[in-house]
Amino acid sequence: MGAPARAAEPALVSASYGRHYLVRPSGGGELVAVTRGKRTDACVGDRVGIRRTGDGQAVIEQIAPRDNEIRRTDQWRSKLLAANVDQVAIVIAGDPPFSEELLLRILAAAAVAGVPAALIANKCDLAAPHASIRARIDAHRALGLPVFEIAAKGDPSQVRDTLRDFLAGRTTLLVGQSGMGKSTLVNTLVPDADLRTQAISTALATGRHTTTFTRLFDLPESVAPDARLIDTPGFQTFGVAHLSASQLAHAMPEFAPFLGRCRFNDCTHRDEPGCAVRDAVQAGRIDARRFQLYGRLVDETLSAPSRQRP
Repeated sequence: MGAPARAAEPALVSASYGRHYLVRPSGGGELVAVTRGKRTDACVGDRVGIRRTGDGQAVIEQIAPRDNEIRRTDQWRSKLLAANVDQVAIVIAGDPPFSEELLLRILAAAAVAGVPAALIANKCDLAAPHASIRARIDAHRALGLPVFEIAAKGDPSQVRDTLRDFLAGRTTLLVGQSGMGKSTLVNTLVPDADLRTQAISTALATGRHTTTFTRLFDLPESVAPDARLIDTPGFQTFGVAHLSASQLAHAMPEFAPFLGRCRFNDCTHRDEPGCAVRDAVQAGRIDARRFQLYGRLVDETLSAPSRQRP
């Protein structure tokens, strides 16, 4: 009889680029890992079992059940952003103006995943642009969404003081559309982020230049104790084709008092008669802008192939 198979070694996925990953074994250090066959379903934050295959190399043998996962999906493909996170922080700004539709998409994905979210309103030192988004910031704050107003290019200690309690003891997924100043914020929270990113890039791409990948940073204790930040590439689209119309409706906190009061049990709140949600919009009890954007998301998910929806 041959020797018994060795148990997989536990590790944490700390960076991902294509089919290449960095994993942190429980004993310390980092290894470059790949998945078996054509599997590409691991993501940063995954707890995995690995088998070492050589000096600094490993294969991911198994992925432990996830507490949660954040993904974006269009009609043709799905992309995992991260797993096992405690919260999502969405960076917005007034210059260039943030996309409220993109914000709603990210908030919906987080809500359906059961992950709390917060807004980081950056560039608050730019008076006129920041004032231009004040009403929308206040509208989201009124829904119970935590909002942190910062100037990432300003005093680093002030930024860290503002975010310390929010970040401490948690794994935070940081997302945002391009141009919001997310990279500047990462460099403020992780002073050696650029050097660490270069090292990760070299390891993942075996010397090839990589520009966009997801990576996990441990924050310095002086910034926030026991805190981890998962940084993602900036993006201009965020598909939610994997969400159903019902999930989207339940992801809108302002809809909650009116759900179940429509004439039809399967009401999508778009054009059905006797819709309590639409009546609330007309009465000014639901923000008209967010309701309009919700309708776009429902149209998208209803037109997606059924294989994408739960």
